[in-house]
Amino acid sequence: MEPRNELAIQSDIVKVLKGVFDPEIPVNIYDLGLIYEVDVDSNSKVTITMTLTAPNCPLADDVVNEVHEKVSAIEGVSGVVVNLTFDPPWDKSRMSDEAMLELGFL
Repeated sequence: MEPRNELAIQSDIVKVLKGVFDPEIPVNIYDLGLIYEVDVDSNSKVTITMTLTAPNCPLADDVVNEVHEKVSAIEGVSGVVVNLTFDPPWDKSRMSDEAMLELGFL
């Protein structure tokens, strides 16, 4: 079987991330703008740089673990590293239009 290409894996990652929700806000972490970068290298290893809405989120480990588990389960992914950062800090300008609409900001 031929390895999956980086674009196919990237597309599946976005789909999976849209199924992970912030524990305090009823919007997925992708549309909230919590995902800063997704990198798929030539060996299908994935590195995700993400943040949270607040640095003191008590469920931070749960969200990071869920991202790791769900992305690891994608066909063709050889490994996953999730980097949590608070630089730059998250703000609502990073949200998608769908998230803004859902939360009543539009």
